[in-house]
Amino acid sequence: MPVKVQDNLPAIETLKKENIFVMTEHRAITQDIRPLKILILNLMPTKIVTETQILRLISNSALQVEVELMTTATYESKNTSQEHLLAFYKTFDEIKDKRYDGLIITGAPVEMMEFEEVDYWDELCEIMKWAKKNVFSTLFICWGAQAGLYYNYGIKKYLLPKKMFGVFEHDVLDPSDALVRGFDEVFYAPHSRHTEVRKEDIEKNDDLKILCTSKDAGVFIVVSKDGKNVFVTGHAEYDRDTLKSEYVRDVGKGLPIEIPRNYFIDDDPDKLPLIRWRAHANLLIGNWLNYYVYQETPYDLNEL
Repeated sequence: MPVKVQDNLPAIETLKKENIFVMTEHRAITQDIRPLKILILNLMPTKIVTETQILRLISNSALQVEVELMTTATYESKNTSQEHLLAFYKTFDEIKDKRYDGLIITGAPVEMMEFEEVDYWDELCEIMKWAKKNVFSTLFICWGAQAGLYYNYGIKKYLLPKKMFGVFEHDVLDPSDALVRGFDEVFYAPHSRHTEVRKEDIEKNDDLKILCTSKDAGVFIVVSKDGKNVFVTGHAEYDRDTLKSEYVRDVGKGLPIEIPRNYFIDDDPDKLPLIRWRAHANLLIGNWLNYYVYQETPYDLNEL
């Protein structure tokens, strides 16, 4: 949350230069406050795990947030019971007449396929088109980020020679952006993907800005300059054991998988995974909710 101070306090300018969010009394008294309405399109097969991970980060914000869960109608989940989906999830037809402050589109295990080959691609395109007029800001995660960059800006994904798998060091390129407010200059985040988007393709588009990259994992956070779209190519939301579960799964299937990098203590799968990304995961979601959504979205969502 912002620091609220008197309008003419001398510290204001110093704090602003340090990228600290300060709200003057004048701005504070003109703000209307209501719960944020956030929609989560959960494309992951393990829906309960993913919804828990994302809700954990959202709940760490000081803001009051109302969350709705959505799934695709054109693909039936094989890993989540219909009882759970019917009880807690809605389809696009059920929410398309509503408006939301924010939308989160998760990753999905379909990255080896061409976008147009994905069963629910047409439905996802319809949702992303709808979001342009009915959602203030959208956060895209992993494959969702690749899909969003492709749909909105024509940016392609490329197959990697081997899976990008582990916890990698990242650099903040633009510390002045509110999305990375409070980030260390170097921070860690998990990745688990077979494809990538490339820095040179993104830099050709004047509507996009790269905020964070990794010398090993490549582009991590990209934003549209109007703040309407945020693309995160990794999995900041992952729990301690998520990469381990994926590793054990792939080993069990006999797939060519390496031990996730910078993850297990001493790179030993029999030892405990080391969490080194949780603080920045909370900062990322909190900053998006506060600075990209709460501070900017209209009080009346009909004004979108």
